[in-house]
Parts: sequence; structure tokens; C-alpha cells
Amino acid sequence: MNWIGRILLAGAMTCCAFGAEWISLFDGKTLEGWKEAPFRRRGEVRVKDGMIVIGKGHLTGITWKGEFPKAGYEIRFEAARLEGSDFFAGITFPVNDSHCSWINGGWGGTVVGLSSLDGDDASENDTSTVREFVQGRWYAFRLEVTKNRIRGWIDESLVIDADITGRRVELRPGEIDLNVPLGFAAYSTVAGLRKIEYRRL
Repeated sequence: MNWIGRILLAGAMTCCAFGAEWISLFDGKTLEGWKEAPFRRRGEVRVKDGMIVIGKGHLTGITWKGEFPKAGYEIRFEAARLEGSDFFAGITFPVNDSHCSWINGGWGGTVVGLSSLDGDDASENDTSTVREFVQGRWYAFRLEVTKNRIRGWIDESLVIDADITGRRVELRPGEIDLNVPLGFAAYSTVAGLRKIEYRRL
């Protein structure tokens, strides 16, 4: 095999090893593709300085207007808590024929976990952990959803690794279903979002 063939083979192997290319879901300038989630008592949502600013309200967020894969995908984004002390990086996402939310910084600012598994929310089930988040600091989040597993990373540290085989995956009761099929939300907190991308596995 000549050198050109070796390069093409290496490229194909790299593509297969790392999945498809990342696709941007935020152009850094507008909310194209998104809509404000119609939560009651919500704050303002705007785009400023290359980020989506989720304003302080009881619950405020954005929802993707298009379709989204039900499994076999990854999504990554960066988020910062700009003001407040509760969750700033809540993402609701499809899981097979249901949906789930990954909460970051909830219950007073530190709880990380999935809502809900087997009827227990992020503060109660076996994905619940505690983590300190620094005000104004940007964190990199990555979520991987397959048919039988949900995994999540914060700054390359694996914080969620849930085998969902035979488990009941669903949303916590309340308005969060307005984030379906894919959405971001913050609770009583001003949050910044940027670099939102996804790819199929």
C-alpha cells in the first residue's frame, strides 16, 4: 500500500473510532433553531457576546424546534453560572422513547445528577453527586446517550455513568417537559451557554 492509501485508511479508521463530525446547534449570533421555552415566571433569553444568556426567573430556558435523535448520539456545550445559586446547566434530552434531564448545580448549587430514574430525581437516585461550581467560570459538558447507557462528563471528568437497562427513565413532574425534545434550563439563576454541538455515534 502506498503512502496515499495509508493516509486514507488512517483517516477512515479515525472517523470510525471517533464517530461522525460534530454539528453546531448555535451560531453564536442568534437563536436560530431554538425557541424560548414557555415556562411560567421565566426570565429573559438573549444572545450576547457569542453566548446565549438565560435570564433569572423561576425557570427559564430554550427548546430545540427541530427533531433530534432518540439514542446513539453525543452532545457537548459550555456553560457558566453568571448569577444566582441554583442549577445553571440543566439539559433535557431524548432517551429512546422517553426523555431525561441532566441537572448541574441544583438544590442550592451543588447537586449533579439525572432526573428522573425509577421515579427518583437527581437529588435522590444513584447518579447524584455533589460538586462545587465557581461563579462566572465556564465548564465543558459532554453527554453520551446510547440505548442502554447515559454518560456525562464535566471538564473531561466522568460524573454520570448510568446503565439504564430495565430502568424507568422519565422527566421530573412539572414544566420541564416544555424542553422536549431537547432543551436547556436554569432555575432562579442567570446562565451562559455557548459552543452547543452534537454528533451521532
